[in-house]
Amino acid sequence: MSEIQDAQEAVRELLELVVDALDLDAEIAVTAEDGVVTGALIGEDLGLFIGRHGQTIDAVQHLAQRIVFHGRPSDLRIVIDAAGYRDRRASALRRQADDAADEAIRHGRPVSLDAMVASERKFVHEHLRERGDVETYSEGEEPDRHLVVAPLRDDA
Repeated sequence: MSEIQDAQEAVRELLELVVDALDLDAEIAVTAEDGVVTGALIGEDLGLFIGRHGQTIDAVQHLAQRIVFHGRPSDLRIVIDAAGYRDRRASALRRQADDAADEAIRHGRPVSLDAMVASERKFVHEHLRERGDVETYSEGEEPDRHLVVAPLRDDA
């Protein structure tokens, strides 16, 4: 079996265990595309699996990565999703980031976002990097670490 097939099988087994343990009514779909193995739950009432602010789904994704990679480096990425949560969260983060950047420019001062996990902070950093009129940096300690969006200074 290839690394991708092994990863798909491990992700499927983990998701089957979680679905059984949480007694969820969900279908499991595991796909591989462009070096990303995605394990997704498809169903109606998946809030328990997603968790508050995505904490549970992030924990399951972390477990899947640990199981698949056994501490070894790999070019593969593992993503765990449920009912389109990852896309909805990415859209919400983009809107929040754009609103904060607009406010920072409008008022000429830094704007702090709510605390978020490292992967979400990275997503916002990368999203706003394209604008060219704001800078971003993180402040605080986990679990309260948050992103700050500030207007670029005119040093000219």
